[in-house]
Amino acid sequence: MRYEIKSRFIKAWRESSPKAFKIALWMIKLTVIVSFAVELMRYFGIIRWMSESLSPIFQLIGLPGEASLAFLTGYFVNVYGAIAVIGTLTLTVRETTILGIMVLCAHNMLIETAVQQKTGSSLVRMFILRTLGALLGGFIAHLLMPAETTSITHETVQTASMTLQTIAINWLLSTLWLTVRMFVFIIALSYMQRLLSEFGVITLLSKFLRPFLKIFGLPAKTSFLWIVANVLGLAYGAAVMLEETQEGKIDRRDADLLNHHIAVSHSNFEDLLLMVAFGASIGWLLLVRLALAFVYVWERRLESKMHLYMSSLFSIFVAILLIMTN
Repeated sequence: MRYEIKSRFIKAWRESSPKAFKIALWMIKLTVIVSFAVELMRYFGIIRWMSESLSPIFQLIGLPGEASLAFLTGYFVNVYGAIAVIGTLTLTVRETTILGIMVLCAHNMLIETAVQQKTGSSLVRMFILRTLGALLGGFIAHLLMPAETTSITHETVQTASMTLQTIAINWLLSTLWLTVRMFVFIIALSYMQRLLSEFGVITLLSKFLRPFLKIFGLPAKTSFLWIVANVLGLAYGAAVMLEETQEGKIDRRDADLLNHHIAVSHSNFEDLLLMVAFGASIGWLLLVRLALAFVYVWERRLESKMHLYMSSLFSIFVAILLIMTN
């Protein structure tokens, strides 16, 4: 019995490790290139110029113009980058929550949408949906949340302008740590997924989460990936999803539906709690994004049905024409 269990652990490692290594290396290469490009954009003031251009739009959403810098930092970098900028602002709980919804919908866009594309979704569509979701989510919260005037002031250390050499060293050290963490996470997640599949745990998870996922229009077989994306984030969840789609365990249609959900509602543990720690309301952060995810998935399902319906009509029309011409 003990030998059989041990052999199944070894089998899971042998089956998961080759593809996991390949996916991890691809994601690390992508991360290094994108993060370096973003650092250059920040150094040469491109991101700050973009934030100044977006200030009028943010004022329509009920946010001060300088909040656009926090959003863009999160948009191109990650939630931690956005948090660093939020810490320099004086915002109300209401404003922090609206900004938090926007950042959680659309952050780390260049990397996360590239990973989603590899699992079967359109890169352009994911960019549009996540960006639109951020703006729409912020606007909905602005309309529905009660007015508030109490501000939150964060104690922050203002850093002086850094030289290009200092920025390069900081980037190198942070990227090195990030790549090590990504490599370990992806390998461990792939192995864990294989183990859970080997011992039938994923089947149990699918049965347990089926009613909840059904409400959101998601197939039960996406349950494990949904858990990973919500606990650890979209990039890690999509990395495991890539392995499952390549092996045919999840077809590209189901993966695309899951991508539409986690595009605006993922990382509901660490990133969410970071925003809450800075004063955002956890209820609004969750509910607005889950509502957007609900709409996105069901719209996608309706779109697929309409496409199938129109294709069938076209086929019938062509058949009739052929019969008439004969």
